[in-house]
Amino acid sequence: MTFKLKNQSFLPWKVVGVAAFVFIFSAWFFLFHPPQSKSASLTNASATLSNSRISFYGVVNTGASAGSNAITIKNSGNYADVNLNHLFPNDTVSVGAEGGLTVASVYTGTNTFLLSAGLTIPASDGDAVYATQSGTLTVTFTTTNAIPANGDILITIADPAANQNDGAPDTTENIGDNGFDFNGITTSNITCPTGANWSITSATAGSGSGHTVICTTNAEVAADSALTVVVGDGTKGLVNPAPYYSSNTQGLADNYTITVATRNANDLEIDTVDVKASIVEAVLVSATVDETLTFQIQGIAIGETACGQALDVTSTPTSIPWGLLDTADIFKEAAQQLTVSTNADGGYTVKIEENDQMGKNGVACAGNGGEGVNCIQDSTCSVSGCDESTGYNWTDAATYRGLGYSLQDFDGSDAAFVYNSNDPCTNSAGAGTFCAKQLADIAASETKATIMCGGGGDCSSNGPVNSKDIYVCYRIAISGTQPAGYYYNKVKYTATATF
Repeated sequence: MTFKLKNQSFLPWKVVGVAAFVFIFSAWFFLFHPPQSKSASLTNASATLSNSRISFYGVVNTGASAGSNAITIKNSGNYADVNLNHLFPNDTVSVGAEGGLTVASVYTGTNTFLLSAGLTIPASDGDAVYATQSGTLTVTFTTTNAIPANGDILITIADPAANQNDGAPDTTENIGDNGFDFNGITTSNITCPTGANWSITSATAGSGSGHTVICTTNAEVAADSALTVVVGDGTKGLVNPAPYYSSNTQGLADNYTITVATRNANDLEIDTVDVKASIVEAVLVSATVDETLTFQIQGIAIGETACGQALDVTSTPTSIPWGLLDTADIFKEAAQQLTVSTNADGGYTVKIEENDQMGKNGVACAGNGGEGVNCIQDSTCSVSGCDESTGYNWTDAATYRGLGYSLQDFDGSDAAFVYNSNDPCTNSAGAGTFCAKQLADIAASETKATIMCGGGGDCSSNGPVNSKDIYVCYRIAISGTQPAGYYYNKVKYTATATF
């Protein structure tokens, strides 16, 4: 009896001791290993490249001596560019060890271009020839959950596997190994969200796993806050990649991933989203948030009809080759086809701009341009006077000369205005024959004009679209006293999708 009583009095204390240990261990584990919530997706996110023209990157064929201004690139091999389709007059290029050179002209149908001045350093066979395209990256989004005090925004930008921060465009065999060059960007070139609570913490060039930018807040930022971060500024910008050289198609955008995340003070992720930034030959495309945006430019052949006009020249994805303008006071017509597909809930827009009016040998066109300054000016269309924002029917080639454009819906109704509209131009068909506008002139500080969006002129139908097409119809007319010479300018399209 005594022996049993001892065991019966001992066992409860042993159980209590074990239970206390389990409770203490569980409490310690909870305190030091708290459960973590799953991150959500940021909303209303978009990314815009101020310049999404793809960089050019070829290599010298056979070499070039000092003093030579004719450069020929190789037309085959594992190189980003084996033709000159998107190298333009007045582009700044580097040839071998010499940078800051200017392209004077490009021989159509060949792999040779001329520099405005001869080389001072000879170039060898296989030396790099590149034209850098750079600009800012603007990322906007809305928070899903609050960011606590001392939390931050982490932006990760696709970078190449090597040479990520030397200011030259990068190229590799596959797009997955390619990316943006950081170009020596520092914290002074980053703009964090507005407000005294935000500050830039770091801007770090990647080493194959992505460039990173971190903006930190010293006060809580509420859920549903709209935030904007700008990478790069007027002095330093991201350098766009050159084409990758395995199965790349000119005129079809290359998509690169940019990841945006919000984090707490311990660098634990709160919300995140992926943005697809796209670059293409002579096209500014920015888009997708973890989804898809396809933007394509196609040429249209001579003799086809667009905007009610028989076309006089064959266009390509990268050129409107007017050729010889040898007859005064008549219109010449050309067109390109734009196609957009996206599954973005917030819809899309396509905008257009020109770097300047058409100048003889690329000369700057001061004021309204015109013959007096060796320019083919943007047309005023009619007595009412069209500009980049308001259009009127353009029917008189003898009185109202110059360059202008109109639009036609080809598949859908997404054109911002249509060629057969009544005055002033709208997206409703009427009795017009060529309702036209000027191209937005960036040299004159004009604002890019929307030419395509869901719902046309009012952009009212936001949501996914599948292969919506419009024609962009270009028209030109000159006088009999237009000075002889070679005239050109550059046109860019910008496509943006919002998710």
